[in-house]
Amino acid sequence: MPSPNFKFDTAEHKAAYVQEMFDRIAPRYDLMNRVMTFGRDQSWRKRLIKRAGITVGAKVLDIATGTADLALAAHAAGATQVIAADFSNEMLRYAQHKIRKAMHAILLTEADGLFLPFADNTFDAVVTGFSLRNVGNLDQFLREMTRVTKPGGKVACLEITRPRSPYFRVFFAWYFGNVVPFMGRIISGSKEAYSYLPHSVSIFITPEELRVRMEDAGLNHASFETLMLGTVAIHSGTKVRATAQSGFGVKR
Repeated sequence: MPSPNFKFDTAEHKAAYVQEMFDRIAPRYDLMNRVMTFGRDQSWRKRLIKRAGITVGAKVLDIATGTADLALAAHAAGATQVIAADFSNEMLRYAQHKIRKAMHAILLTEADGLFLPFADNTFDAVVTGFSLRNVGNLDQFLREMTRVTKPGGKVACLEITRPRSPYFRVFFAWYFGNVVPFMGRIISGSKEAYSYLPHSVSIFITPEELRVRMEDAGLNHASFETLMLGTVAIHSGTKVRATAQSGFGVKR
């Protein structure tokens, strides 16, 4: 386990912590998301799906799917093949319940976003929500998302970010640093997990920096928009070239 300031010795150490944390909070994950975002998180996911250009007939990968809300939104937009992947077994278990209840044909699979077990140039769109702060190697994660996307397809990400306004940033820091951990303890029973959340936001790169990292990963026309007074960013970019190497990723 990390120290209270969430210092991780290696990428593997961080991955192990994040995996255990999400397994632990899975039962109340959806409820906590709705409460702390004032019910707006689902509308952000729908906006991401539009930005990713997902339409009827699309083949989509939702990596770090959690309880599959983004995968369900992709299916609702008309995607005919949706793969929802995560490395948290508990998250996938709750996702399966939702998918069965909604009678949607979405394939759930256990996968590490740093080593995706899919061939190059497979998906029309690859999406992820609220995951980038948690990965041990952001550049590798973005490269893998790009690798499995078809030329002409899009990669899109939804992430929490620090607001630009210095005045609102003070309120945002107070809310995330104090109110969210308190709610996390009451709703999910894990104050620690929802203390990690504001810490991960505070040290994450800016939306401008993320745009550059997406371009470095092989995406063209990378851009972003911010929502909710600058506290949420949606990024997208288009893959132009086919991936040079072929074959499958290695599942770890």
